[in-house]
Parts: sequence; structure tokens; C-alpha cells
Amino acid sequence: MLTPNAKAAKSGHPPTGLSHSNHPINRLYRKLSGQALDLAVKPSVFGELPALQADDETLTFYILQDYSRSNSVLIDLQTREHHFPSALQNVEDSKHNINENAAIIFLNHPDGKDGATSPRLARLIDACTQYPELKIRLVPVTILWGRAPEKEDSLFKLLVADNWEDPTITKQLFNIGVMGRDTFVQFHPPQDLQSLVREAHLGAESEDDEAVNTSETTQKTTALVPLAEANRELTLRVNQQLNTYLDKQRASMLGPDLSDKRNLIDKLIYSPALKHACEVEAHEKGITIKEARQVARGYAKEIVNDYSHPIIRVFDRFLTWLWTQLYDGVEVHHFERVRALATDHEIVYVPCHRSHVDYLLLSYVIYKRGLSIPYVAAGNNLDVPVLGPMLRGAVAFYIRRSFRGNALYTAVLREYMHTLITRNTPIEYFIEGGRSRTGRLLPPKMGMLAMTVHSQLRYSNKPVVFIPTYIGYERIMEGGTYIGELKGKPKESESLMGLLKVTRKIERIFGHVHLSFGTPLHMTDFMEKFDVKAESLPAHRTDTPLDANTSAMIDNLGVKIMQHINKAAVVNPVSLLSLVLLSAPKAALDEDICREQIALYQRIATLQPYDADTTVTDMSPQAIIDYGIQLKLIERTPHILGDIIQVADKQAPLLSYFRNNILHVFILLSFLAALVARNGRIERSRLNTIVAQLYPFLQTELFLYYPARTLAETVQKKIDNLIEHGLIVDMGNDMLSVPSINSAHYQQLLVLATPIEQSLERYFMTLALLAQQGSGNLTSEQVVDLCHLLGQRLSVLYADNIPDFFDPALFASFVNALVRLNYLQEDKETKALHFDQRIQAIAHHARYVLSPDVMQILQNVASLKDEEIANAIAKINDKKQRKFGRKR
Repeated sequence: MLTPNAKAAKSGHPPTGLSHSNHPINRLYRKLSGQALDLAVKPSVFGELPALQADDETLTFYILQDYSRSNSVLIDLQTREHHFPSALQNVEDSKHNINENAAIIFLNHPDGKDGATSPRLARLIDACTQYPELKIRLVPVTILWGRAPEKEDSLFKLLVADNWEDPTITKQLFNIGVMGRDTFVQFHPPQDLQSLVREAHLGAESEDDEAVNTSETTQKTTALVPLAEANRELTLRVNQQLNTYLDKQRASMLGPDLSDKRNLIDKLIYSPALKHACEVEAHEKGITIKEARQVARGYAKEIVNDYSHPIIRVFDRFLTWLWTQLYDGVEVHHFERVRALATDHEIVYVPCHRSHVDYLLLSYVIYKRGLSIPYVAAGNNLDVPVLGPMLRGAVAFYIRRSFRGNALYTAVLREYMHTLITRNTPIEYFIEGGRSRTGRLLPPKMGMLAMTVHSQLRYSNKPVVFIPTYIGYERIMEGGTYIGELKGKPKESESLMGLLKVTRKIERIFGHVHLSFGTPLHMTDFMEKFDVKAESLPAHRTDTPLDANTSAMIDNLGVKIMQHINKAAVVNPVSLLSLVLLSAPKAALDEDICREQIALYQRIATLQPYDADTTVTDMSPQAIIDYGIQLKLIERTPHILGDIIQVADKQAPLLSYFRNNILHVFILLSFLAALVARNGRIERSRLNTIVAQLYPFLQTELFLYYPARTLAETVQKKIDNLIEHGLIVDMGNDMLSVPSINSAHYQQLLVLATPIEQSLERYFMTLALLAQQGSGNLTSEQVVDLCHLLGQRLSVLYADNIPDFFDPALFASFVNALVRLNYLQEDKETKALHFDQRIQAIAHHARYVLSPDVMQILQNVASLKDEEIANAIAKINDKKQRKFGRKR
């Protein structure tokens, strides 16, 4: 049997163990070229580094696609820097007849037969087939000299673009000189060569069996295929598998080839789907098809992104500077789960929306971690001079805030979305529609979600996976603006002047930003659950209506996305401090008590996490307090009996925003604490009944994920958690009690009981208004508008101006839940709400938490005379008309 070196000699190649590379001159050349490259090239490393410690039993080889001396030297430098087995050292194993002069395998090697396979890979596969005990791990590596995607129809490929062709020496020298500081390396997870060989062997056998079974003229034979030919086939298969793997990794980093904006618009307008839409538009509007096509072209120009890699590079450098100036750090959680899906799935990022900064921050984090930048659906209110074109060149495609009734605009947007999805372009859109002004998640807007589903059902290229993403700040630029808008001030329009005003805040301290990528949601799982068939819509139509099953699937998917965003919440120092201090009387606590309450919340949230994806700060309670003072959100008042920590002047409304970011994590605990604290003693079974009655409304408001069927079990676990921390006393015989009134645990229980009260106060006030006005006298819209006005009045008079009562979305959420659960019935013609005495049961359960004084205040506030109702509704309608006129 020939050894690998003998085979090499026989084939005309020099024996690997006697290669000229071991000559002193070549070693000197490697050293000098490595030093020169180290000075010119400063690569960024993407992803988590694999564990590649050298051992005596496993041989390590690095897999690259294209032959290049500079790539060889670069990988050698990187392996040495990260203490991996060296890429340019001899790999010897005399026991298995292996003696290679380097540990790099180029899949497309110029010495390979027909350029198809690597000679070194072939030799290693020969060794694996001869020695089954041989252990060889292959580490695929991607090197990018620049990250500009290819232009689809360009006549001249830019030298600075890292493309799919074999790099020439001239190109490599140009890349080193020009792109040396814009070079990226990723070491992918190691793969076992023996496993790859077995998979290739099984694949070959399967194809042979199929060929024998399906051929009528082929007869079975016992003749053996020559070993050399069999190994060559295995090498081809393994080589192809590794090439495909690296192609996918490269595509996930660079994104799809680009098409010029003008060409893309032409392809959109003349697609079969938009041809049909233009014909329908022309018929309905009484215009020519050419005129309809021109209208569609105008819509496309409004919408389509105009990706520019130079603008991306400008943003990269600017944002790297900005985040350093603005924040103390950007902390990212669970990103590797996204990387694992990026090669084989169409990625749709669905983050919550807290700030205008979200657009840039999320894209920046994705880009810096080595994945292709997503195209972001942005409101056309951002398409302002200077800023708008720059965002369009970087991340944004613009959509109108409202286009209901405009069938042609909808068709153009749907076809553009379909084009992005079928080209495997990652997409990002904010499922809430707009920015949250209170810190809670807003109800999901299903429009973009429905378009994504519509596209997947027209044609499926890759399976769609949604990535719920939580974004949490410790200060936000728009904080003061949000509070003003909730109190009734007009929303400020975006403009260049507004942008310049924001830049004045750059010197302020904004703390850390937290991005947490939640558990992915696969559309195929929802399609199976709701019995929705793949590719069930015609490919050439954008106006095919969705059936009931698909509509139900979209609604369920929207809610699940919101729940998964909340699961991925980060309980950061500011949100935790806000939750504690805003629950205390006058938003102030003794510093020792404040420390103990923070520590208690950390223990509770850690002992029984809201979800495995939820992250809780490990900063010490004292450090959290000092951090809040540093951010000027709270202040310490010295006192001889002990310093007092209190919310800084005018910061309570802003802190309520950050408290609401994490309210869902503690809301059930707060509910249980309030029920026990308000009643002194209460049966476990009574707790279950009350929680079961009111939980659906809390679940709708805060997108809690606990299913109703296991709610009782969840409640018992939460009770046991509170008992373990001494906040509730188990008296036996199904009875629970508060701890001693003079104890620290009792004071902690009262603080924990406070956060639930505002939600129940809103519920009770809404029910009081309905009861006072009577069944059939108000519409859903009128109830929400009146409650909004009453909430504003209540907040100013009694609730320290906290903006939770100003948000109409919270009242709408409660009313919608009442309708969905059939407590309210809407008349189809008049839209009036009808109800019976069952709504009194909800109000009755609220009495177990709210004090008689609070309920009396709420009833007084909700008591309106007919004349007051009429005047209020008239003013609300007039305001809406003026607002609608401004939008038009």
C-alpha cells in the first residue's frame, strides 16, 4: 500500500515531508511576510472562538476556500495569537503515515485535479479510510477583505469588494494595502473529518442503491469499486460539503448580491404581481395601465432602499465613536443563537421600539458581530433632508404610517417585501409600529407580519425565522418628549434641526444599553399548528386574501413575538432601582432599606427566573445606588439617623418608563404580595380564584407568557418563593398571612405590593365609568378616550403625575380584553358596548387589593354628567379631526 508521500511522488508532486517550505530561506520568508502582514492588516474576529487546544490525539487543519499566500500567513498569525495549533507548522503523525508541511487546506487549490479538490484533503481522507481510529478536526475559516456585497449587474467589480472569485496576486496586494484595516476573520465550529467521511460514504451508497433500484437495464454485481476511485468520490463529496458550508457562512456575512435601485424598481414594476395590480388599479380608477404603472413607480421610489457600502462604512466609524461618547457600553446577550440560524434561514428581526436610536443600534450590533446588515422598515417621517437619504443608503426602506385603502401602494410594498425575502435579505421591523412612550410593549401591528407570511406562502426559498429582540436603555434621549406627548403636547416632527438638538445631549451620561436576542420563532412551527400549507398562495398575485387559519396564525404569532421579547428582558440597574423607589412612599427610602429591597428583588428574580432568557444584573445593591446617583436619576440626602435615597427632582415620570420595561418580571409576585398585604390573612385557594379572574387582563397588558392551563401551578410556585424569602407566612390549613407588622419583611412586602396597584386602578376606573353610564350608552372608542382624559386628571391630582394613566393604549388593551372575553358585547351597527352584572365581579376582585379610599376617588373621578360626557366627546372628536387634517 502506498503511503501519502509515495502517492504524491508517484503523481508528480513533491513529498510533503520534504517540501521546500522547510528550507531555511522559506522559513525566513514566512517570518518576514508575517511581520509585514501583521503591520498592514489588523483583522477583526467575529463570533465565539472555538476550543482548539493542541493535544496528542487530534490533528487540527484549517479549511479555506481559495488559495492565497496572504490568507495563509494571516491565518497563521491568528492561530498563534489565539494559542491555537499553528496553521503553518508541520503536522506529523508517523503512526498513521501523515506528514504535512502545513495545517491549511484550500478547497479550491490550483494543484487540485481540475481545480475541484484539495490534494491535502484527499490524502487525509485516504488516511481516515485506512485508520478508523484517526482523529482529525477541520476548522472552517472565513476571511473577508472588506464587506461590500457584490453588485448584480456591475461591469467593473470594485477591487475593494470581497467577492466570490479567486483572488489574483494583484488583487491580494491591493486588498492588503487598501483593506488591511477592514479585514475580518471568523473561525467556525470544528468538524470531525471521520464523521464527514461517513456521511459522504452513506450518501454515495444511498445514490448507488437508488440507481440500482430504478434502472431496468442495470443488473446487480458483486464487483468492487477500486479503492482509489471510491476515495476520490468521497473527497469530492466532502470537498463540496465544506465548500457549501463556507459559501453559506460567507453569504450570511456579506448578504445577497445587490441590484441597482433603478434596476430593482424596474424589476418590481414589471413583475407579474405588479402588472396585475396595475391592471386592477387602472380599471378601478379609470386610468391607463401606463398611468397606473407610473403611480406604482412613484410608490417604489418612496419605499426602496438604496444600499451603499461607503455610507455603511461612514456609519460604522461614526457610530463606533458615538456609542463611546454616549454610552458606557453596549451589552449583547444570546447573539450566537442568531448566528447559528443565519446560514439556512431568512432572518426577520422583530425588536421592541424604545427610541430612534434603535434603528442604528441594532443594525450596528449585528454588523459588528459579522452578520449581514438587515434592511429596516422605517416610518417615512424619518425621510427628511440629509438624514433620510443617508439612512436609505445604510439600513432603511421607508413606509407610510398609514396606507389603508390604497391597494396599489400595498401591492408595491408587498412585492418589495417578497423580493427581499426571496433574495434572502435579512429584514428588521418594529412590530409595535411606533415607539413606546410608557416603557411597556405596545400591542403588535400585524401589517408587516402579514406581508412576511404572505410572501412565504407565495414562494418559499428559505424558512422564515423571527428573532424577538429586547432593547433596554438606562437613559433615553426622548424621555422628556415622551412625557410631554403623553400629557397631550403635539408630537414633534422629525427634522434636521431636531437631529442637531439631539447632538447637544452627547456629552450627557446615558449609562449602558442592553440588547437581548430572544428565543427564535420558526414560521413553519406556526404553520403546522394552524394547518397552513406552504406555498398555498399564487406566486403572481399580491392581493390574494388570507384564509381564517392564516389570519389566526398571524394573530398568534404577533402575541408570541411580544411575549418572547419580554422573556428576553434585561433587569438592569436603573430599571431595578426605579421599581424599588417608585414603590416606596414619596419615592424615598432609607439607604439600608433600599439596599435590602434591591437585593431581595435580585434574589427573587434569580431563584425563580421569569424565563431562562431573562437576564438580571449582578451589580451589588450599593453599586446600583451609586450608579443611579452617577446618572443623576436619584440623589442621596445625608441624615444623622441614616442617609435617604430618593428620586431626583422631576425624574419620577422618566423612571416610571424604565420600571415599566421590567414590570412584567415582577407583576405576579406584586399581585400576590398585594392580596396578602391588603387582607392580612387569606386562603391560598382564594388567591387562585382572584388571580385567575384578573390574570387575562394583566396578560394582555404586559404580554405575560404563563398559559392559563398552568396558571394555578405558577401561582403556587410564586407563593412558595415569597414564603422562602419571609415575605409571606404559611399558617397551614391553606391559610397565608403577612409577617409581623414591625418586621423588615413586612415593609418589604408593602413595597413589593405597590406596582400592581396602578393596573388595577385603571381597570376599576374603566369599570366604574361603564357602570355609571350604563349598558349600551358608550362605544369602545368613547370609553378609551374618556378614560384617557380621566386618567390624566387622576394622575395630576393623586398620582404624582406618573404617565401610566396618560396612555390610551393601556385603556384600549383592557377594553379589548373585556370584549375578547365576552364581558362586553359590541353592537355591529351602533358600535355601542353592552354588558351585564359580570363586570361587577371584576370590580369586586379589585377590592381585595385597592383600599376603600382609592376606590372612592376612582368612582368620583369616573362620575361624569351627560353634559360633561357630550362636551368631552365633542372636544376629542374635534382634536382628532384637526390631527387627521395635519397628517393628510
